[in-house]
Amino acid sequence: MNHKIANIRCEYSLKGLHESDLDKNPLNQFNKWFDEVLKSELSEPNAMLLSTVSNGRPTGRIVLLKGVDETGFSFYTNYESKKGKEIEENPQVAITFFWKELERQVRIEGKIEKTSAEESDDYFAIRPRGSQIGAWVSHQSEKIENREFLEQKQKDFEAKFEGQTVSRPPHWGGYRIIPHYAEFWQGRPSRLHDRLAYTLSEGNVWKIERLSP
Repeated sequence: MNHKIANIRCEYSLKGLHESDLDKNPLNQFNKWFDEVLKSELSEPNAMLLSTVSNGRPTGRIVLLKGVDETGFSFYTNYESKKGKEIEENPQVAITFFWKELERQVRIEGKIEKTSAEESDDYFAIRPRGSQIGAWVSHQSEKIENREFLEQKQKDFEAKFEGQTVSRPPHWGGYRIIPHYAEFWQGRPSRLHDRLAYTLSEGNVWKIERLSP
């Protein structure tokens, strides 16, 4: 089995990435790449690995990007979940995007903070009703006895909000990651990939450097 795994490999050769290709701001560059991802019609293009740290131990999970603006990257979740507690303990996080079909990866590191209640309300209002109910049902990351327990809670909250607008739970809302580092990776042949990194320096100026693959 180990031999079979070791022999799995892909040769990347679609494109290159040059300094002249990059916008001076990594958020603008991300939007440029993300537009190309959307045009490629990939499945779940906004899926990202969110990495947090608790007591010196890293944890990762996939969450969905829900917004990018001039300040950072936003997503929504349960504030009382495992990741929420880890974020409360240490607000330094990382997110990673990998778009295999385009042979591209983006890594972002930065400080995370909660979005405003108004932003959370606005996003919650456009979620499917089933997802709104689900936010009340799930005490994310807590141990439960069985699936039936979850399904009964779902029925209870559906009955509670029947004929009403589902309000946003106080334990559910948004986070925004404000980057201080960003790396754009383009696969190249022979594993000699292009890696261009942005680092935020004094005066909020982004410095761009090429990294060895």
